[in-house]
Amino acid sequence: MTDTISDLIIRVSNARMAGLKSVYIPYSTAKEALLKVLKSEGYVGNIVCDKEKRSIIVDLSETPKIFEKIKRVSKPGKRVYVKNRNIPRPKGGFGIVILSTPLGILSGNKARRIGVGGEIICEVF
Repeated sequence: MTDTISDLIIRVSNARMAGLKSVYIPYSTAKEALLKVLKSEGYVGNIVCDKEKRSIIVDLSETPKIFEKIKRVSKPGKRVYVKNRNIPRPKGGFGIVILSTPLGILSGNKARRIGVGGEIICEVF
């Protein structure tokens, strides 16, 4: 069984390092939600979801923030959960954490404001 979130992270990271303008990703609702958080934080550009063709095309050319690394934290073999008071701030607050919460997939800052914890999916910095 493959880890689809890790596949998404690797595809976006490799496309960014290669200097590509866009990247193709197979569709899933979890991937779409994670990409929407990355878009709202300014790390990726437009996201085009084609549910009939089961694909997502992510624009990487016009992004205000450039990330060094996307790191998968919680893996299928070892899940990492945090309470809202313990949500980490990568790189002293210059990076973000993406969480899977009961309210959906949220950035660490938004989860902290709402007061909800969850599973740490990845760190972006």
